[in-house]
Parts: sequence; structure tokens; C-alpha cells
Amino acid sequence: MKVLMVCLGNICRSPLAEGILKYRADKLELGWEVDSAGTLYYHEGNAPHPLSQKIALLHGIDISQQKSRPFKLEDMEKFDVIFAMAIDVMQGIKQIAGESYQEGKVTLLMDELYPGKGMNVPDPYYGPEHEYHEAFSLIDKACEAFIKKEVNKK
Repeated sequence: MKVLMVCLGNICRSPLAEGILKYRADKLELGWEVDSAGTLYYHEGNAPHPLSQKIALLHGIDISQQKSRPFKLEDMEKFDVIFAMAIDVMQGIKQIAGESYQEGKVTLLMDELYPGKGMNVPDPYYGPEHEYHEAFSLIDKACEAFIKKEVNKK
């Protein structure tokens, strides 16, 4: 399975989501490919936000080698599942993908916990450290739920 995590700048939420899902999938030897991207180009080539790195490392997950990249049209074909961290991110994905947009592949990550509620992972970018902890916790729970669902399909 190939999974893409997408947020705005690809330095806070989606790097955490990539790191968490990859860590969990690797522990279970699922052989999944996990990546992340952003709908904006502002931070292209940058490492994840220092607080995202810190919080991930507190949980034994090293995301320091990740580099921000923009979501590309080709991502729509390459990945089986594309998780948006927020509704505005889903809109950005639709805009970038244009006619290539595949609705069945793109969903909000929080739909794994709260189906159909339209819930966002709050963006901690401008916030204090505790908001990064909260984002990590939500993402971790959603990734756990996604893995359980996919493993139970088999």
C-alpha cells in the first residue's frame, strides 16, 4: 500500500503523519510506502518544524531527514490513499489535481476516527508546543485506526 499524507506546508502535520504511519506500519512489517507533501510551496526542501521533530522524537520517531515537497499531479496516480489533514488541504489537492482528481483516494485523516464529521487536524504552526502534542495524539490515533481497518480487510 502507498499512502500520502498532505497538509499545507509539509512541515508540521503531514511530516508527523508520515513518521507515525511509517513507524507503525514498519513495526507490523506491512511493507507500506508512506510519504508526505504540502499544497503550498513555501517550505519546499525544508526539514520538518523543530517542534514536530521534537514531539516525534519523544515518541521514538525520527523525522529529521524528511524534506518538504509540494503535492504533485503525479501523486494522484502513484498513491493508493491520500490523507488530507484538513478541509482546506482537500480543496488544495482538488485544485492541483484538476481533472485527474480521484475522490475515492482522498479523504480527511480524521475520518478514520470520526467518519463524516469533516474534522481537521488543528494546524500547530503558529502555536505553542502543547498544540504539537495534541496534533501528534490525534494523528497517532487516526493512524492506528487506519492500520487496524486495513489489516482486518485481509
